[in-house]
Amino acid sequence: MTHTEKRELAPLAKLALEMGPLVLFFLVNSYGDRWFGVAPDRRLFLATGIFVVAVLASLAVTWTLIRKLPVMPLVSAVVVTVFGGLTLILHDDLFIKLKPTIVNTLFGAVLVWAGLTGRNVLKLVLDSVFTLTDEGWRLLTWRWAFFFFVLAALNEIVWRTQTTDFWVAFKVWGIMPLTMVFAMAQMPLIMRHDASAEAGKAP
Repeated sequence: MTHTEKRELAPLAKLALEMGPLVLFFLVNSYGDRWFGVAPDRRLFLATGIFVVAVLASLAVTWTLIRKLPVMPLVSAVVVTVFGGLTLILHDDLFIKLKPTIVNTLFGAVLVWAGLTGRNVLKLVLDSVFTLTDEGWRLLTWRWAFFFFVLAALNEIVWRTQTTDFWVAFKVWGIMPLTMVFAMAQMPLIMRHDASAEAGKAP
């Protein structure tokens, strides 16, 4: 493995690149009529266009910094581009609202398949740097699969029952904190099934 292949984003840089487009999406949807003079009912469409550009720019910056594209941001960017484009072309916000449901369902389904077939794809999907035992990967795979399906269900409930502005705010200030809390809650499992620790205990 070359030095270039080993490069990883610093945690704060990774968070900024993931959150930046979402924050822009929220701000433009909230204040687009004041900042850009668009009609209030067109703010979401302006925000969607900026969101697509920002997501692609984030991928470009990631590639420039580490010369690779993590799986989750790449898949998300493809879906954002496709469904954001449909939102703008057809002038229908249904498509951008369905994007989180589709992405999270896709990741959940992949992990269910991995759990049933015994394949370890979680490290690839989550761009993980952990070294776990087989049992650790199995348990973590099922936990993340369940969580992705929960996120998909939450997105469906929120966009179908709440206002667009509430959905946008929840997408930014609800989903990301929930994901971070869930990820932190997995640390005890990760520590219990640390493969390097297990190797150190071996005679």
